Amino acid sequence: MSQQRPNVVLVAVDQWRGDCLSGAGHPVVRTPYLDGLAARGARFDRAYSGCPTCIPARATLHTGLSAAHTGRVGYRDGVPWDFPVTLAGEFSRQGYQTRAIGKLHAYPERNRIGFDEVVLHDGYLHASRARQRDPRFHDDYLSWLRRQPGESPDADHTEHGLQCNSVVARPWGRAERLHPTNWVVTEAIDFLYRRDPTVPFFLHLSFHRPHPPYDPPAWAFEQYLAAPQYEPVVGDWVGAHESWRDDGQPDANAAVYDPVTLHRARAGYYGHMSHIDQQVHRFAEALAEFGERDTWLCFTSDHGEMLGEHHLFRKAYGYEGSARVPLLLAGPPGALPGGVATDAVVELRDVMPTLLDCAGLSTPDGLDGRSLLPLARGGGAPVREYLHGEHVLFDEAQHWLTDGREKYLWFSGSGREQLFDLSADPHECHDAAGERPERVTYWRERLVAELTGRPEGFVHNGQLCAGRPVTEVISTG
Repeated sequence: MSQQRPNVVLVAVDQWRGDCLSGAGHPVVRTPYLDGLAARGARFDRAYSGCPTCIPARATLHTGLSAAHTGRVGYRDGVPWDFPVTLAGEFSRQGYQTRAIGKLHAYPERNRIGFDEVVLHDGYLHASRARQRDPRFHDDYLSWLRRQPGESPDADHTEHGLQCNSVVARPWGRAERLHPTNWVVTEAIDFLYRRDPTVPFFLHLSFHRPHPPYDPPAWAFEQYLAAPQYEPVVGDWVGAHESWRDDGQPDANAAVYDPVTLHRARAGYYGHMSHIDQQVHRFAEALAEFGERDTWLCFTSDHGEMLGEHHLFRKAYGYEGSARVPLLLAGPPGALPGGVATDAVVELRDVMPTLLDCAGLSTPDGLDGRSLLPLARGGGAPVREYLHGEHVLFDEAQHWLTDGREKYLWFSGSGREQLFDLSADPHECHDAAGERPERVTYWRERLVAELTGRPEGFVHNGQLCAGRPVTEVISTG
């Protein structure tokens, strides 16, 4: 049945670095189907997550607000989501059927955050994984897995023993169709059969991977084991975070692991990407078979992964590996010129106004994000002069500013500052703060302006104030 509005699909993945697309020049990882998506649409090469861990990033993604305005400036489970205006809520209010499949990481877990229906798999969600609690309350994938032929009533996706934030990697041991990545697409195709054909849909496909555990199917894992040995870049400032280092823990934030473990971790990480790439294509093929050509598709991630660069792992940092994310946008035939690649600095807060704009819907007042549709069409002015990002980690707030050419970082606990010339040093190997005091002053003044009035008291008498207590959730009212 014809409809006036296009469908919109938002594909979000977890922990996918912004440089890990073969179409953007990555030398190892292969993502042919996502590259094809970018070729018929737009790729944003300077997309960032302004508060790069799962919960605060998703709060921004679903509200169009900065971390300071969501109040989520770090990772903390169990805090209720009570945002009055959300991405799904706006689509629902304006006549769309809305559904989310996969990872939401909202609280309570069944909080629909504006969707008509949610079907959940948040991975190993620590706050919910109590043995005394029935997983049907919080994990639809696990409940589905236990109903599959040959699976026991107490089957679990954790049976391989891998920890959900560690570098230990091994192939998935079950049939590929039982993998959480396949399950998301299986559920999405089922939705296409059962949707209301009289209205357009907004569908959110949210994959838990490539977040650990690093357990892609064997074919995906093995192809990257054959790649050259992994040697992550290490900057001249690497000792700055020595107090975080713990080589004896496989889930450390900072460590130096043996080359075999590190190489296998990369194979597992990249293997997840190739697996997701093919499953996104599986869904796109199903859309075409259903005749749903009038559909916008956006692909992004909540944050990246350091993957051993500068001896750091996981996320929550302002460095490129952690904070920079992929962002692709493609529309119905003829909607975009195709092949657009822009270096404009954009952020997850821009996804909500962009998708509403793509659908021709009204955008609520008060958003921090801006529509990227003009940039995707190959024109338009940059949406911001620079981006302010932040995250609380190890009892201090890391604040960072970037215009895509330079990056300035300030650590609230010690007052330490870093400066990187991203144009000449894209891997942030050389800290130029001591050599370019005038640029440090330039960025420091802008950070003072960003932080003036914050409840933590980061600014006093017009100067940055180190040593202030920090918390992952702030009140801005």
